[in-house]
Amino acid sequence: MEDADRELRETYEEPMSLAEYVEGAFENPTVAAHASKYLLDAIESMGTRTVVEEGEEKERYRFFDDPANDGEHAVLGNTEVLNAFVDDLRSIAAERGKGEKIIWFDGPTATGKSELKRCLVNGLREYSKTEDGRRYTMEWNIASASGGRSLSYGDDRAVADEENWFASPVQSNPLTVFPPEVRDRILTEMNDRLDDHIDVRVDSELDPFSREAYDYLEEQYRRMGEDDLFSAITDPNHLRVKNYVVDIGQGIGVLHSEDAGPPKERLVGSWMRGMLQELDSRGRKNPQAFSYDGVLSQGNGLLTVVEDAAQHADLLQKLLNVPDEQTVKLDKGIQMDIDTQLVIISNPDLESQLNQHAEAGGKDPLKALKRRLDRRSFTYLTNVSLEAELIRRELTNETDVWRAESYDELENRIREPLSVQVRNDDTDGVSRREIAPHAVEAAALYSVVTRLDGDDVPAGLDLVDKAMLFDRGYLLDGDDRLDKDDFDFGDGGDDGDQGIPVTYTRDTLADLLNEESDRAHAEYAVEEVVMPRDLLNAMAEGLSGAPVFSTAERTEYENRLVPVKNYIFQCQEEDVLDAIMADKRVDEETVEEYIEHVYAWATDETVVNDRGDEIEPDALKMKVFETEHLGRFSPESYGSEHDPAPAVEEFRRNKVITALNRHAWENRNDDFQVSDIDPKEIPIIKTVLANYDWDDVRRVYEDFDPSQWSDPPSDTETATVKAETIENLVEMFGYSEASAELTSQHVMSQVSYKWD
Repeated sequence: MEDADRELRETYEEPMSLAEYVEGAFENPTVAAHASKYLLDAIESMGTRTVVEEGEEKERYRFFDDPANDGEHAVLGNTEVLNAFVDDLRSIAAERGKGEKIIWFDGPTATGKSELKRCLVNGLREYSKTEDGRRYTMEWNIASASGGRSLSYGDDRAVADEENWFASPVQSNPLTVFPPEVRDRILTEMNDRLDDHIDVRVDSELDPFSREAYDYLEEQYRRMGEDDLFSAITDPNHLRVKNYVVDIGQGIGVLHSEDAGPPKERLVGSWMRGMLQELDSRGRKNPQAFSYDGVLSQGNGLLTVVEDAAQHADLLQKLLNVPDEQTVKLDKGIQMDIDTQLVIISNPDLESQLNQHAEAGGKDPLKALKRRLDRRSFTYLTNVSLEAELIRRELTNETDVWRAESYDELENRIREPLSVQVRNDDTDGVSRREIAPHAVEAAALYSVVTRLDGDDVPAGLDLVDKAMLFDRGYLLDGDDRLDKDDFDFGDGGDDGDQGIPVTYTRDTLADLLNEESDRAHAEYAVEEVVMPRDLLNAMAEGLSGAPVFSTAERTEYENRLVPVKNYIFQCQEEDVLDAIMADKRVDEETVEEYIEHVYAWATDETVVNDRGDEIEPDALKMKVFETEHLGRFSPESYGSEHDPAPAVEEFRRNKVITALNRHAWENRNDDFQVSDIDPKEIPIIKTVLANYDWDDVRRVYEDFDPSQWSDPPSDTETATVKAETIENLVEMFGYSEASAELTSQHVMSQVSYKWD
């Protein structure tokens, strides 16, 4: 209760006079900002973060991570599209062009367009609750003025004072009450104090409802011979300024696909016929008798969104005058100024409607509309990590946005298992089932691979390599690190334009989870686990019955399955190898010591490590590491004093020192110390720390026999190795005992074929 009270106290202010509002606006001009500037300020207020998309580092606005709602409606990926949207807003707000444009977000289904709408609503709502983001409008009270009319919609009862206050129904900016010349002087002084390259501008006039109140008060005080007419009209007894929380209907108008009615009603609202007779309309329609529930009325002052625009194609041409003239008409004699940023959202079906007269050339009746549409296309995600995050969101209540200091950290999240609660029809209860490690990764990778353009894959790479380059920005080829910039992928081709949508993956996974528990792995006598190969097979098998895919797409996607299976098997194989060799792994302290000695050897300098020890190059230590841990050289590659042969020297300089120099260059603004570097950033060292092969296993465990893995004889080396491996898979990689058993059996069934 106390927290709720505190939040409301911080959100709402006591109504203020017009003079107090102006003074406050001088201190913080954002509170008076026009729609596009306010939207821009809200987005920029949350800062940016660095992400990697399509293999390139990009700055992403945190606003689109939906931080105000704990990430529930975050827009994943499409950072370039969102950045272009912000650039559009900046141009519109600064009046550098594009003012007549209607921003159009299109793209296939399930690409995040609806999430963008929710993210905008959430972000603007929360920003309007902050001190810097306050949003204000006017309230009128004419009951205290002489005369019989009031703004109480025909109710002449004596009512309490608060019930006589009526807010502008379209959130009009309080500065619109000033005469234009005075308002211009206020804005000039305000912008002189503004530490921003974009000035605040208020071009609108009073809305019809407020104009009716203003005119009535003006008429009353003129009859009374009042000299200070404006001061009397805007006296705090008649006019006060209040802040409001931005929301749908209050500064944000959203037209949904199911909304119906005549165009005028959907755009600005409708007349309440009974009120026309009750109110003194002086021979005309009275704007007090108008229901301002149209999308433009609700979005006045900030944002108007037309969702599923193909369902409202008839309205789009009628919206042309809004960005051009920033005005609409309630009726022939009643005009209303509009200050709103227009955004329309659609699937690709709108494009076909817009192009129905394309062959008419200059006589195309939709040409004027198409000229005003500024198109921003959402695409399917082409980052495996983002797709894995999205799949988990679809299956669970996870809403946190993944952030990582390194790709290794992100990779761990991609590969982690998932526990999902499902209903058990036999017991009429619920149980939890496991989606094994690498299963979500497998589904994400397969989905991404179906979305990538295969025509621009460089020689020597396949689509899985391209997906990895897009996600982490580099590939490791033996000792070499190959960056995305080393390859030419053209202009992006058709990446993300089509492919398997996340909804298909989600439904396939849901079906697997709900199948009978004894279906998949009865031969292993373990509880059911959704394994990567189960999921990949189900996704491929379901293509033929899914109407969303064409025959050509089904064939193409089926052909892209094998390299994904091979990659996921390699990941499982690495896990099993790491688990088997966990106790034989070289520790990072030993690796760091080797790096320090090589650096001292190459630079002929004494190195001081992070423990304060002075390191002199020790030829024997370097030799031992290179022969025993790296396995790169034999003892014959060194002299009697352990001096390295030319091949060893070349290895140290090209593989170790080059990586150190690259790190020093990338951190050239800092005081570089060799002890600062992460050994995993050196490709050859990463190989030492992470990779083993079956020759290593054969060398360490001479009596190991993978063909006995499923049921090893007791008191054998194989039984001991298996028990330790299962335990290590559980502790090191998050496997359950069931998924560890299934994964290791699958790997060993393949290894045993080539073991002898």
